[in-house]
Parts: sequence; C-alpha cells; structure tokens
Amino acid sequence: MMKWLKRLFWLMLLMFALGVAAVAAFYFHLEKDLPDVSSLKEANLETPMRVYSRDGKLIAEFGEIRRIPLQYDDIPEQLRNAFLAIEDSRFYEHPGIDLIGITRAFVVWMTTGQMKQGASTITQQVARNFFLSREKTLLRKVKEVFLAWRIEQELSKNEILALYLNKIPLGYRSYGIGAAAQVYYGKDVKDLTLGEMAVLAGLPKAPSMLNPIRSPQRALARRNLVLQRMLQLGMIDQQQHDAAAAEPIKTHYHGAEVQLDAPYLAEMVRSQMVEQFGDQAYIQGLNIYTTVTAARQKAANEALFKGLMDYDQRHGYRGPEKSLWAKGASPWTAEQIFAHLDEVASVEPFEPGVVTKVTDRSVDVLLKGGLEARIDWDGLAWAKPFISDSRQGAAPRKAADILKTGDQIWVWPETESKLRLVQIPDANAALVALDPIDGAVEAIAGGFSFQVSKFNRALQARRQVGSNIKPFLYSTALDHGFTLASIINDAPINQWDAGSGKAWQPKNSPPVYDGPISLREALAKSKNVVSVRLLRSIGIDTFLERLQALGFPASSLQRNESISLGSVEFTPMELVSGYAALANGGFKVAPYFIDRIEDSQGKLLFEADPKTACRGCGQLAQSGLDSATAYLDETANWQAQCAIDPTLTPAPQILSEATSALITEAMHSAIYGGSDRGLGGWLGTGWRAAKALQRPDLAGKTGTTNESKDAWFSGFAPEVVATAWIGFDDHRRKLGRTARGGEFGASAAQPIWIDFMKQALQGVPVQLPPKPEEVITVRIDKATGYLSQRGDASSRDEFFQKGTEPKQLAPQEGVLFGHGGDENSDVATPEDIF
Repeated sequence: MMKWLKRLFWLMLLMFALGVAAVAAFYFHLEKDLPDVSSLKEANLETPMRVYSRDGKLIAEFGEIRRIPLQYDDIPEQLRNAFLAIEDSRFYEHPGIDLIGITRAFVVWMTTGQMKQGASTITQQVARNFFLSREKTLLRKVKEVFLAWRIEQELSKNEILALYLNKIPLGYRSYGIGAAAQVYYGKDVKDLTLGEMAVLAGLPKAPSMLNPIRSPQRALARRNLVLQRMLQLGMIDQQQHDAAAAEPIKTHYHGAEVQLDAPYLAEMVRSQMVEQFGDQAYIQGLNIYTTVTAARQKAANEALFKGLMDYDQRHGYRGPEKSLWAKGASPWTAEQIFAHLDEVASVEPFEPGVVTKVTDRSVDVLLKGGLEARIDWDGLAWAKPFISDSRQGAAPRKAADILKTGDQIWVWPETESKLRLVQIPDANAALVALDPIDGAVEAIAGGFSFQVSKFNRALQARRQVGSNIKPFLYSTALDHGFTLASIINDAPINQWDAGSGKAWQPKNSPPVYDGPISLREALAKSKNVVSVRLLRSIGIDTFLERLQALGFPASSLQRNESISLGSVEFTPMELVSGYAALANGGFKVAPYFIDRIEDSQGKLLFEADPKTACRGCGQLAQSGLDSATAYLDETANWQAQCAIDPTLTPAPQILSEATSALITEAMHSAIYGGSDRGLGGWLGTGWRAAKALQRPDLAGKTGTTNESKDAWFSGFAPEVVATAWIGFDDHRRKLGRTARGGEFGASAAQPIWIDFMKQALQGVPVQLPPKPEEVITVRIDKATGYLSQRGDASSRDEFFQKGTEPKQLAPQEGVLFGHGGDENSDVATPEDIF
C-alpha cells in the first residue's frame, strides 16, 4: 500500500511539475505578444476636452467619454469598500489571480464548450480594460491571468484599485466613478451618500441594465446586494446598512455643468483643437483656457439677445408656429398636447407652448414639461401684426386679435412670475469685443441661437460695412496733408459714368448738406460726399494700401470710389481688429482666443504669446515714408525692445500715435457732438452712447449700408474695443422701418454695443485717451480752420500733429475755402489751408 501511495505521490508531483512547465512554456510563448504593463504607471486615461473662460468657468465639454480622474486618496473609503465588497472582497489578499474563479471558469468551459465570464479579480479587470478585448475565449483569459500577475509585480494594490475605479465603464458615457457620480447624481464623489455609493458599485456587472435612470428597480435590488455584502464583511454596521437601504432610488441624467454660455466660442476652440490634434483632441483630457472673461461674455450674450428681441418685436408678430386643430374642431386633450410638445425642441431661453384658452386680455397655455401657465396683457400687447419688414399692422386691442386656441407658440419666462409671447427672430446679429492692446477676444456672440444656427456670423459673415469704413479713410487723409480742421465741401456730387451710361450720385444719409465743413465734424456726422472727396484727394491706391496694412484681406477690397462709403465686405472680427489699431495707438494686433492649453494633469502645453501694442516700443519709418510703407518696408523699426515690458513682442505700428489720437478725437465727436469740444450744438451719429453710458472716454462710429441691409456700430473705451452688427442672413432682405423710423446703425446696432459696454465697463475707471507729445493744441477759427486770436464762440481749440497746424491768421470776418458753392467742388488743398 505504501508503495502505491509513494508512486501516486511521485505521479502527482510529476503532473504538477509538467503543469508548471506547461504553464511556463505557454507564458514564454505568449510573452512576446503581451503588452508592457509598466506603462500603467503613467496611464493616459481617456478624458474629454474641456473649454474654460480665462477665469475658469466651464464653457463646453467635447468627447464621447466622460471621465474625471481621481487620485486614490480622493476616493472615499466607503466607496472603495463598496466596489471591493461586490467585485473582489479578497483583493488585498490574493496575488492578482483568484484560483477558485479560474477553476470554475475552466470547468464551465470543459462541460459546456463555451467560455463564459468567470470571477475575474479587479487586477484582471484592469488588465482587460487597458490591454485586452472583451471577447470570451480561453486565450484571452490566459493572457488576462498572465497580465494580472505582471501588474501585481509593477503596481501597488492601491494604484491598481485607483486605475480600476477610474477606468471602468459605468453607463451613459461615464467612465470611472468621478464621472459616474456627476452623471447620475450631479455630485463630487466626496458628497455621495452610502446608498448612492452602493448604486455605483453595482453598475460594473451590467451598466445598461442596472443603472438607476433606466432601471430603478434593478438598481435598487443590486444596491441592496452591495450593502448586504458590505455588512457581511464588516465594512459597515447594521445601522449604516439600514439607513442606506432605506434611501429611495432618486436620480436623473446630469450633463456637463456648463457655467458660461459661449457656444460659438466653444465651436471655434473645438475646430482648432481637432485641426491641431486630430481626433485625439477628444480623449487626451485637454483643458483649454480661452481669453474671454465670464462677465464680458455674459454681457455680450445679454446685449445681443436684447438687441435682436427689441428689433424683432418692433416689426410685429409673424404669427404662431402652427395651429394644432382647426376652428370648430374638437380641441386636443392635455395628454395629446404634452405628447406633441415633447417632440418639439426647445430653443433656450424659449419654451414651446399651446394656447388652450383666450380671454379678453390674457391667454392660458400648456407648456412643454407638463406645465400650465398664463400670459397676461403685458406679455401680449407688443404683438401688432407683421406685414413686411417695413410695415406693421395696428396695435392689438385684445388677446383674440393675436392668438386663438390650438396655436403652437413660443413663450419666454421674462421673470419668475411673468411670461411673454415671443418668436425666434428672423434677423440675426453678432458682437465681438477685443482687448485692443494684444487682440485677446474678450467676448464673442455669433448669433441669436447656436441651437437654431451654428453659422458664426462674427467670424464667417462677410457683410458690407457702410460708414464703419470711414475712420480708416479719414486716418489715411490725416497722414496726407489733412487735419481735423481741414474744410471740405459737403455738397452733392454728380458724376457721369460713361461705362454704365448713368450718373453716380452718392448722397448723404439723411440727404442734408452743410456746405463747407471741418473734417472732424464730417466724420462725426458721417457725411458721405465728404468721404468721396477725401478719397479722390488721397487716391484709391493709397487708401487700399492702408487697409491692407491694417490686415483687411486684399480679396475683399475693390478699386472703386464706392469703397469710401463702405461697399467692401468684412467680417465683424476683421472689422473690430481694424478698430483695435485706432484704439491702441496705431498698432496692428491679431485677434486670438486661446490663452493656454493644459493636459489632464495640469501640465502647460501651450501659452499664447501675442504681439502687443506698446506705445514707445518702436517708431514708424523715417521722415518721408508714410505709415503703410513703414509697415511694409521698415520692419526693423517695430522690433525694438518694449520700454514697458521687455518680454513682450511689439506689434507692428501702422498709424503714428499722433494719427491714432487725432482720429480718436473725431470718433469722440461722433458720440458727443459739437458741444463737448466747443464746436456748437450739433449731434454726432452716435449720440445715444453718450446719453446712455454717461462717461467722457468713448469713441465710436455708426455704419449703415445701402438700403439698410446691414447696420453696424464699432467703438472703444478703456481696455475694450467692440463691434456690433445686425442684419438678415438673407442678403436680399432689408432691415426696414417702423413707425419710429428707419433701422440704421445708430438705432439697430448701437443699442447692442451700448448694452454690452454698460456691463463691460462696470468697475473700469474713466481714462481719457492719452495725447502724444507730438500732438499740440491750437486755437482756430471755426469757419476757416485758420489761426484765431478770438475767445468767442467763432473760435475753438483744435488738436494738430506738430508741423501741420495752420500758420496764418484767419481774416477778421472769416472766409470759406475751396471753390465756393459749386456742387462738384473738391476739398481745399493743403496748400490752400496752410
């Protein structure tokens, strides 16, 4: 007997040795195909791209995978224990492999011929999630075992558990417990209750079937199983178990917690990141910090919304979206209405509704989401009928003049207690604001609703700019012999065009002509015929060269005299970039919107280094070269070290600081009119800004195109330059008119600019623009522009660049320059003036 026992022992020992040898041989056979588990020490967990404002407010999140990586110490102990209890209670005892589970899986395979899921350890799941597919084959299972053993040699148990809890899929695109806590409960993991932790711990087995949103009853049963296991293992006591088991399953889907609404900017960032990183941008965990600030972006959103709503409602109500039942037909039930509304996409901040009752001065509505509400007369009275863009019907007297039961409408909760009948505007708008010193985009709104249209009008809409072109023309004239006091004849122009057989007759808007007028006043009043005369004097090519030097694309420029009236097409971004040069002392800055990029660990990958306007950093070319030539040929002059901050890269200087200061003066008069500088009682086209903002440091210019198809206002204040545009995406449509009058830059676009500036300038002290040393003050005769020795109202102080001031005294009675009152007379020449 002993002999047979000894033989059996040696046989078993031999079989064990052969088994070990076979496993070793199999291991070495597979070793070359096994991945390097040491890479887990620096595992790059796929995380979405996040876009933030400069001050850290979340704007958007891009990527199919949602993940919030956590360090081991950031994971609550009870949450770790919940997963260990249900997934791998012996995790801290075994070497990464559960022999009982492997044996069970092997027996199932031998008896059924199928490789069903066995009791994988957490380490095996880490191996599978990082390195292997989820196919159920023996070879994959063997590789999983070998990799788990390797992982246990490379990483500590805590490191393995943290990787598992960060990598595991838990449903609704959430990967890892950090993202799952946000998706299901809108919480950080540290704020979860024990019951909520147990729900998350129950998800790995079948996230789609056990999640509390889709299957609350299954989630409840699975949660209670997790809690029972925790109690059995001594991880919680009976009191904790009972309290957690009594918690109701209460949850709903929580998206990314967007803190700042800037969808057009978010799309700009997404597009640039994909261009730079490809599809990897969506999974690398990039954190992109933009240049916008939350306060100014919010101001832009609100100003554009209000400007479009005001314009739209001035032109009347176009009627309901549809009528759900005909007059005399049986009304729909509330259930039918709510079912219909569930299929209608909301357009924030509007909600769809259906009128169910019309009284004399109010209507009752059912709103999407199962709400009942009432719109009182205050929210209805605006809705006079829309007939055309230039015509509206009579004001309504009762609610039945506007709506009937069954009408599907849009409703806006204007306040918590007040609803308003609204419509999605047909017109659209854009606003862009920059820091004029370095071109940082401080706010951008590309349209009324990104949900309705993803077309970014701030970047993509090329529209005629109208009189917004004039500051660039006038600044060029200042560099070619003209001054703010130069007298130009504001009289009609008739010019025969032999090519077309028609007369070109540019007209002022309104068609009022003041005769001889100073350059300052002509810009402030936006005199069209004066612009044409200035262009003729300096030459079209000179002006085109200046526009190109300022960065306007040559492809948009036309070589004809209508360019002086703004027939060219620029985007709002291009236009505001040009205005930045007027605001910053004459420097060309390039707009940029990404301040820095960090990886998921906070490591800096990119930081913007914009060229910066810096007064005194460099000088324009030597005497004899104009500013455009200086820009093109004298690059060395703008590369001088900046006296303020040697680390800055100076921007190229296109206009002299003197020219920039003088054109700012003229744009100042466009807002404050004549009284502010002793010019008399006339108003500039931008007078509304002076009245609304009540500060003396603004400069701006209105712009309206032919037939009022586009309306603009561009201007600047300390630290910010902004452009607002309003018009129709359909270029054929005109902004029209109302009983109040026509829709122009001053009445349609400027209110958007004003409302933005009201908020953007809060806390910004008044800062009058600096006057360079080369700008001097000389007292002149208003009528002639000559020197004056009078102290009465016929004279005033005017600014000049040194050397351009008038040299002779005005006649005692005053004379007018140029060629009298001939309607085709040109401007006085510099020789006439000086």
